[in-house]
Amino acid sequence: MGNFKYPERLRQLELPTLAYRRNRGDIVTYKLLSGLYDKQVTLQLDMATIGQHHTRGNSRKLTVTRCRFDLRKYCFTNRIVNMWNSSPDNVILADNVNQFKNPLDKHWKMHDIVFNYRADSAETGGLA
Repeated sequence: MGNFKYPERLRQLELPTLAYRRNRGDIVTYKLLSGLYDKQVTLQLDMATIGQHHTRGNSRKLTVTRCRFDLRKYCFTNRIVNMWNSSPDNVILADNVNQFKNPLDKHWKMHDIVFNYRADSAETGGLA
């Protein structure tokens, strides 16, 4: 394996990149929007109204919050919006966490960020 570059080693060993694992860890978004956490204690994510989103993607889109500073731009509530909005309805409308994770993994399986650590997660819809 020493002869292969890092992305090729990841493919051969079927290990995902750290960026992929971080985005997959954002399953918390599903839990927040499904009410699995106490709403008085957790972050509030803004759902898009019917007129705000286009017909592509899923039916439970989030709105992007405009930020003046990078500190806010890269926080959890802004980072996950593209990933969430690019996920299809069969993933987003799952009944429980396990039914959410399995289709999500299938949806993300062919994205570059799974094995390419230089891939931009914004280009692949968050993964995302």
